[in-house]
Amino acid sequence: MTLIVEPDEEFAATLAFALGDDPRRVDGSTAVARDLEEHPEEVLVVVGPDVDLTQALELATAWRFDRPHVGMVLLRRRIDVHVLGQAIRAGVREVVGAEDLGAVVAAARRSKDISRRSRTADRSAGGGDDRQGRVVTVFSAKGGCGKTTVATNLAAALAKDGSTRVCLLDLDLEFGDVAIALQLTPERTLVDLIPMAGTIDEHGIRSVLTAAGPGIDAVLAPTAPGDAARVDAALVPELVRALRLMYDVVVIDTPPSVTEHVLAAFDLADFTVLLATLDVPALKNLKVSLDTLDLLGYPRDTRMVVLNRADARVGLKLSDVEQTIGTPVSLQIPSSGDVPAATNRGRLIVREQPDHDVSRALLDLAARITPAVPEPVPAGRPGPLRSLLRRGGTS
Repeated sequence: MTLIVEPDEEFAATLAFALGDDPRRVDGSTAVARDLEEHPEEVLVVVGPDVDLTQALELATAWRFDRPHVGMVLLRRRIDVHVLGQAIRAGVREVVGAEDLGAVVAAARRSKDISRRSRTADRSAGGGDDRQGRVVTVFSAKGGCGKTTVATNLAAALAKDGSTRVCLLDLDLEFGDVAIALQLTPERTLVDLIPMAGTIDEHGIRSVLTAAGPGIDAVLAPTAPGDAARVDAALVPELVRALRLMYDVVVIDTPPSVTEHVLAAFDLADFTVLLATLDVPALKNLKVSLDTLDLLGYPRDTRMVVLNRADARVGLKLSDVEQTIGTPVSLQIPSSGDVPAATNRGRLIVREQPDHDVSRALLDLAARITPAVPEPVPAGRPGPLRSLLRRGGTS
């Protein structure tokens, strides 16, 4: 269930109808603590726009330590930077415009999902749950940086010893290149999971998998024009949660833009590989990406900045890069014509030439990822600004 805090009975009734599941209501912040004592299983509190902001933030601040599994979705009739800054500091999960009931329902769903995953992670840490696989999201905010090449070769590097089961998920819905890079025939794609939304399980996933080499299966991007628009962002967390129960590692290849689907991939990532090359546009976009992840509250210790084609002589040095982005480069992948040559043959450099300098770098990346994330860990924590990014503005 859900607890609604809102003194306006009419608006509270509208909220309750939109949220469904027969939520409870209290008219002020003073009654919240008593209600939560009576309902210790509660994980979501939706605070209406007529509740005083200071009181709402005081509640959120207290829950950060006393009730870490309770998430707050804060509704405001006007959202500005001042409100968002205060909400972030208080630990509010999301801030949503009060008039956008669709966004409120989506934010409530995401908050509940975060609480459930957090509780699952806590139980797992205590030995109460089965092991779940890691999720690695590979992202570059600029096309042409070799993201798909890195993602596919990273998957092969992770599966190299034969003991690690890897799934490669192509989330570049409009222009996914995993199939063509590996010369796969996409008989089934993500689109075939749409009818299974809400009931995705191992059996359904196996019906859309494509074998992508020893130890690797792939869920491929849509191929028909217009199919990308049919894949709802809500499908992503459901799919990835199921995949991590089936595989040791899920590698997600993403498009070069921050879409709702990419935000879901960031949410679920235990480890994020941020890729760039030695050119000013790529570094500018990398800097923006890092700032965005900071703004949204994703943890820094799960990120790795990787510089691809790092030995290109274009007038930029490693020190220039690190000064520009404000963070160290974790790993450098050298440039080589052998990489596109292997790709053109539908081969992976790490398999075809495992002693190649590029292969060594990618194997190093895989080695850093494998032990770097404890088993299991809570996924990245999205911050309250995400609701604004999803709508592209304020309410």
